[in-house]
Amino acid sequence: MNRRTVLRTAGVAATVGLSGCIEAFEEHYQGSFQGLIPIEIHSETSRHYNLQMEAYDSESNRQTYDESYTVTADQSVTPPHLSATEQFFRVTKFGEDDEVQAVEETLVTEDTKLVTIRLTDDDLTLEIERSGSAEDDPSPEPPTNDSGTNDSTSDDGSNDTTTESEA
Repeated sequence: MNRRTVLRTAGVAATVGLSGCIEAFEEHYQGSFQGLIPIEIHSETSRHYNLQMEAYDSESNRQTYDESYTVTADQSVTPPHLSATEQFFRVTKFGEDDEVQAVEETLVTEDTKLVTIRLTDDDLTLEIERSGSAEDDPSPEPPTNDSGTNDSTSDDGSNDTTTESEA
């Protein structure tokens, strides 16, 4: 009889003690886990092109991502992921002799699930897949820079994919 009482008391004490720990653990880590945004590059070109990808924090304008790739014809590339924070993402396509052929910019947020870059001989296209409803939170325009222009289309809220391309 005493053994059962001791075991029951120990079980209750352990449960109560752990429930406090779990609650404190959840409180400490709530909302602080940072996800990643995968990037895919698909080339539908007849020759190689150089790409430069940059991301800048939307509040401090601090550079958070900088990668360069040479993408050959009909190649798919998966560069390192972006952090799932609010930042401006810019892709620059270079042609022969390193002349800028196209520049695309967009805002990526915590709701961004995938960034797909499509290369053709004539164009560069960014496809942004987001979760949730984009019509509730309109995206601000990325800051213009001396390296390119800001021609883009915005999500009309009809689906979860935004396609942005240079006009």
